[in-house]
Amino acid sequence: MRFFEYEAKSVFEKHGIRVPKRGYTTKPAEAKRLAREIGCPVALKAQVLVGGRGKAGGIRFANTPNEAEELARLMLGTKIQGLNVSGVLVEEKLKIEHEYYFGITIDRSKRSPVVLASSIGGMDIEEVARDSPEKIVRRYVDPVLGMCEFEARLIAKDVGFAGNELAEISNAIMKLWEIMHEFDAELVESNPFVKTSEGVFTAADARLIIDDNAIFRHKDLESRVATVGELNKREMEAREAGMSYVELDGEVSIIGNGAGLVMATLDMVDLFGGKPANFLDVGGGASSERMIKALKIVGSHPNGKVILINILGGITRCDDMARGIIEARNSIGINIPLVVRMVGTNEAEGKKILNEAEIEVLDTMEGAAKKAVEVSQ
Repeated sequence: MRFFEYEAKSVFEKHGIRVPKRGYTTKPAEAKRLAREIGCPVALKAQVLVGGRGKAGGIRFANTPNEAEELARLMLGTKIQGLNVSGVLVEEKLKIEHEYYFGITIDRSKRSPVVLASSIGGMDIEEVARDSPEKIVRRYVDPVLGMCEFEARLIAKDVGFAGNELAEISNAIMKLWEIMHEFDAELVESNPFVKTSEGVFTAADARLIIDDNAIFRHKDLESRVATVGELNKREMEAREAGMSYVELDGEVSIIGNGAGLVMATLDMVDLFGGKPANFLDVGGGASSERMIKALKIVGSHPNGKVILINILGGITRCDDMARGIIEARNSIGINIPLVVRMVGTNEAEGKKILNEAEIEVLDTMEGAAKKAVEVSQ
């Protein structure tokens, strides 16, 4: 779950990290009022859940309240990387002396959180890694013990701070860690984290991404999923049904039971030259009703040309899946080809049900994937 910048900055502020004076609005007239209250000049930032806004015209500056109103009117309703701009953040324009980068994320290969810091901010950390790798400070955090204050001080020192500034920066790093831990975050980041001409350190930008698997521990955030526009209709339906669904841009829609099986199916489709349209895991022990729901979701994908169903029957019964496939085809009118691979519990009965409905069942994942790709092309 991604937070909008204005939401992330509110979290930063509550945890004691200095952020600019600001206000969020969805109306041009309100942008004018906010600019007057904050004091011009101000920055207007499009609130969308993607990076690279500046290059796309999503960050603009106004010298008067009237100009802020006009810019807000121009920005609202536009699209940035395909996402609609429904709100803007109006905030004070900082007089920046220097830009830094501070972030904490998860290094899955190390199974550990890692703090990234750099004396070069305001650009993607990937660009810094490519152009000035010596400027990036990395420090892994013990996931059990958490961040210690001495580690934060070492990071600040390695970035180049000393004296009172070192103490202030190390404190900010500790605050970022508090947010990371409290929110079960995948990423907490400020880029740029700036020093103003008055010598004040401020998070000029803020990003916060929470691990979707931890949402159940944050009941106050569950309702937000349906309102922020981060998920499309199919993704919302799958989430509400308790199924894992990720939308892709290919033509082969994929349903399986078990995340590993579905991932292997995606790889197999790619191996034979196809492009997956989605990832959908109905879960273990899935009923025929869940298969009906899954087929309804993937069947509405606008690019889907074929549906590949890969079932490995364990606690999931193949005959239940077969009945769900037949009922879904008859009740919701699926009009694109189905390719099925089905092995395991009640396999013979499941194949019999599908064969009687003139749906061919293949024995191997390789064969099913190859046929699905041929049909899609």
